[in-house]
Order: sequence, then structure tokens, then C-alpha cells
Amino acid sequence: MAAINRDPLTAPHRTRNDALLAVAWAVLATVMALLGDKELRPDALGWTLLFAAHVPLVWRRHRPLLVLLAVMVCIAPYHALENNHAAPIFATMVVLYTVAATGTVRRTLLTGAAVLGVTLILNALTNPDETVEILRISGWVFAFLFCGIDVRYYRQYVAAIVERAERAERTREEEARRRVAEERLRIARDLHDLLAHSITLIGVQTSVAAHVLAADPERLDRETIAKALDDIAETCRTARGEVRGTLDVLRAPGVAGETRGPLPGLDGVPDLVEAARLAGARVESAVRVREAPPVVGAAAYRIVQEALTNAVRHAGPEPAIHIELYEERGALHLSVTDDGPCPAAGSPSPGYGLVGMRERARSVGGTLDAGPRDEGGFGVSAVLPAGTGPEGER
Repeated sequence: MAAINRDPLTAPHRTRNDALLAVAWAVLATVMALLGDKELRPDALGWTLLFAAHVPLVWRRHRPLLVLLAVMVCIAPYHALENNHAAPIFATMVVLYTVAATGTVRRTLLTGAAVLGVTLILNALTNPDETVEILRISGWVFAFLFCGIDVRYYRQYVAAIVERAERAERTREEEARRRVAEERLRIARDLHDLLAHSITLIGVQTSVAAHVLAADPERLDRETIAKALDDIAETCRTARGEVRGTLDVLRAPGVAGETRGPLPGLDGVPDLVEAARLAGARVESAVRVREAPPVVGAAAYRIVQEALTNAVRHAGPEPAIHIELYEERGALHLSVTDDGPCPAAGSPSPGYGLVGMRERARSVGGTLDAGPRDEGGFGVSAVLPAGTGPEGER
């Protein structure tokens, strides 16, 4: 089966193997000629033609048609001289099989018809009485040709199966690499949003405590300082929990107690609003959303988180921020606007906040726009498929 499945044009050591095959067929032809009818035993010229017919078999895979022609040039006068007709049969059949196994069906059928036609013409000219016998045994010619055609189709079938298996393996590897890249990008976005938000709030709360300490050292507002420190501790605890949940995906699977918690969703938006208010922002929120798929809710949560972080960081002291979430025609509409100054256009380090928000919107099939507003301030608006209306059902 390995020999049948192997492509004859690319098989290793094919010339050496064909040389050994030619020698074996020549020995078999010699035995058949010696054991046959003594009256038909070849003479010196017959033996020469018989052995010469086996020599081209060494190159039968390289030039099958030329080899067939060379064999026929030797076999035709051999039969015409009334030598043993059975001796060269194996050489003829091997070369016919090679033509069929390495060529097209049309070429194979034309070759078989040409060989049979030449044989019948020569036989009619030299021995007309044997024409019926030649027609009777000509079925073996087409039997070997169709055997070669069948083997050729079988090799093509096996090659197609192997190619599909290799393509499927490559596809699986590419899919695995794509998923790894997507997961790395998602983790990077989560860490960026989480750390940027938490560090910004901690920075603002620390500034409040520092201001209280520096404003009037003689009369410390201990309650304000204690509240600021408590807010910092709470922000640190929240950030630590989210970092732990995000990094769980990087740990070895199957370890007890390392299952990942649920994704943050729209129910976490009030906590973001409260944290921004503790940082000194004046936040107004209007959330009018019945429900949303978990991934869409997580994307909306992260977009709001990053938008609030940017507003607290860049919009100046006590910025006025307006958050609105509502559902319309099967889509979740989200907007976060502030009244502060916009970041400088030539900022040397623009960061990945806006890029991450756009990636999150695209990851769930939505769109996001962000930029300065005509009436002043900065705005972020996104449209995410909610999966509950006409657009979400598509």
C-alpha cells in the first residue's frame, strides 16, 4: 500500500528500483522463452531484441511515452520474426501501466488504441490467421491500462485527503494563534482600563489628602483625611480583586480555587459613578437599559470606565460629567461627555485609552466615536448591539 500510495514521479530511489525491476522482468522473459515451444525459441537477433526491450524500463517513470515507444520498437520486430510471443508480455504491460498511472485518461486511452492498432496492423501483414487471437487477448492491454488509471485516481484521492488534513492542521494552528493573540489583547485592555482608572482615582484622592494637610497644618481636618485614605484603600482592594480575576486566565488550568469570576457589566456602572464623584467629579448618570448580553455589558462597562478616567484626569478640577445609556432599536447607545478642556493635540504620549475603547466596541460588533465637542469639552459615544431587537437578531 505504501508503494501504491507513493507518487511514482517523486518516489525515492525510483531509478534504482526500476533498474532492478527491468532485470527481474528480463530474467522472467528469458525463463519463459526457454521453457516455451522450442520452435519459437528466439535466435540471436530475437534474444537481442528481447533484452533490448527491457533496458528502457529503467527510465519508465521519467519519460513513459518515450519508453513505450522504445519498447514497441524492439517488440514489434521481435513478434514479426515469430519468436516466443509470451516472453515480452511483462515488459509491455509494465510500460502500459506506467503510462496510465502517470498520465491523463485521454492520453492513456489514445496510447492503448495506438498500441493495439499497430499490433493488429503488423499481425495482419505478417500473420493474418492470428488476428482473431490478438483481438481475444487484447483485453489484457486495456485491463492494465485501466488498472493504472484506477491507481492514479486512488493516489489523487489519498493526496487530497493528506492535503486536507494538513490544511486543517494549519487552520487549527492559525486559529489557536489568533485566539492567543486576541486573549493577550483583551488582557492588555483590561489591565490598562483597570490600572489607569484605579491609579487616577488614587492620585486624585491622594491630592485631596495632601491639600488638606498643606492647607492648614494647625487645624487638620482629620475626618476628610481619613475618608480620603479609606477611599484609597477601597480603590486598592477593588483593583486588586479585578487584577486577580484578569490574571487568572494566565495561570495553569485545573488548579482549585482559581476559577474566574463573572465579567463586569452594566450593574457596575453606579460604582464607577460613585468612584468618580469621590474623586471630585460632578457626575450625572441616566441608565435606561433593560438588559444586555454579558460581553456587550462588559464592553460598555469598560468604555464608561475609561471615559470617566480620561475625564477625571484631563477635564480639570471638579469636571461636570454626563453619562447616558439607553436602548433603541435593538442597540445599546452609550455616551459620556464632560465640560473640561480637551487634551493637547500634540501630546507626546497619547496612550491607549481611545484605541482600547474602539477595540472593545469593534469586538462586539459596535462602533465608537470620540473627540472634542462643538459646545466644549470632550465626548465619547458608542453604539453596541444589544441582541434584543431587530439589529441584535441579525
